[in-house]
Amino acid sequence: MSTALTGLFPEEIAELLGLKPFQGKQIFRWIHQKKIFDTDQMTDVAKPVRARVAEMGGVNRLTLVATQQSETTGTKKVLLRLPDGETVESVLIRDGKRVTLCLSSQVGCPLKCDFCATGAAGYKRNLEVGEIVEQALYLLADEDMGERTPNIVYMGMGEPFRNYDNVIKSIRILMDTNGLGIGARKITVSTAGEVKAIERFASEDWQVRLSVSLHAADDTLRDKLVPLNRKFPLARLREAIDYYEAQTGRQITFEWTLLNGVNDRPEDVDALLRFMEGLKATVNLIPWNPVEELPYEPSTPVRCRAFRDALEKSGVTATLRQEKGQDIDAACGQLKRIHAAA
Repeated sequence: MSTALTGLFPEEIAELLGLKPFQGKQIFRWIHQKKIFDTDQMTDVAKPVRARVAEMGGVNRLTLVATQQSETTGTKKVLLRLPDGETVESVLIRDGKRVTLCLSSQVGCPLKCDFCATGAAGYKRNLEVGEIVEQALYLLADEDMGERTPNIVYMGMGEPFRNYDNVIKSIRILMDTNGLGIGARKITVSTAGEVKAIERFASEDWQVRLSVSLHAADDTLRDKLVPLNRKFPLARLREAIDYYEAQTGRQITFEWTLLNGVNDRPEDVDALLRFMEGLKATVNLIPWNPVEELPYEPSTPVRCRAFRDALEKSGVTATLRQEKGQDIDAACGQLKRIHAAA
C-alpha cells in the first residue's frame, strides 16, 4: 500500500479497498475516533475486509519509539519512527483542561533558522499525510478527552508551507466529523514566511488560523536569524500578509522568540511596531529555549516583560508564553531528528 489509511478520507478508503461508502466510514472511525490501528480489533468490519487491509500493508506507518512526560507541567513528547527509519518528535501540551498538540510536517527542517535545534539537525524529507495525522493519534491515544477536542498547532519540526498539500489534507482529515472533528479555529499553521503559500492559504475555505514566525523586523537581523528572509524580505512578507488579511478578514499572530541582547531591545520593539502598523495582529513572545550547541541566551524575565509592556503600551495585544517541556527538550525550537535504535 503506497499510502497509509491514516492519510485517507472515508471515501478514499472505500475506493482503495473496493468497499461501500459506509464501510470506508467504519474503518475511518476506528482509526480516528478510537485510535485503533489493529484491524483485528475492528469488530464491526467484515473479516475479508480486515484481511484485505492487512495484505495491503496495514493501517498505519509510524511506530512509537519512546514517550517522555514532564514531571512539572505534564507536557508529553513522543518519538516516532517512520518506515524509512527516520524519526520525528511531536508534543502534547497541557494547560488546565486545554490540550494542544504540536505536530511536525517534515523530517528536520530546511530553513536553518539560527536559533533552532530542528534546523541545526538537518533536513531529510516531507512527511506524508498519514505520517502527520498519526502524530495526533499517537499523542491522543492514552488521553481521556471526553467530549473535548484538542487544539492543533503545526509548529513542530519543519516548515509546514514547504509541505503545503500534505499539510492541508492532514488538516481536513483532522477536521472530518467522522473522526476527531476538530474545529478550524482550533488549528493554527505557523510559517517562517513562505509568502506564496501565505497567499495561497488565503483562498482556503475555512477559518484555520495563521501564525508567522517573525523574530526580527529589520532585514539585516532577520537575514541572520531566519535565512528565508533573504529570499522573501520583510517588504514582500508584508505584502503577502496584507493580501491574506484583505482576502480573509482574519487576524494573524506573530511569533517572536526573545534572544538576550539580540532582538529584545527597545529598537526591536520600534521596528516591530512599524512592521505591524495597520494590521489586525497579535504578538506571541517566546523566551528562547536553550539549545546546548547554539550561541544564544534567553532574554531575562525583566527584558521579556519590558518588551511585552512596550507593545501593549502602543495598543498591540501581546502575550508572554510560559514555556512547558524544557525539562524534556519538548519546548519551542528544541525538537530534533533523533537517531533511534531499531
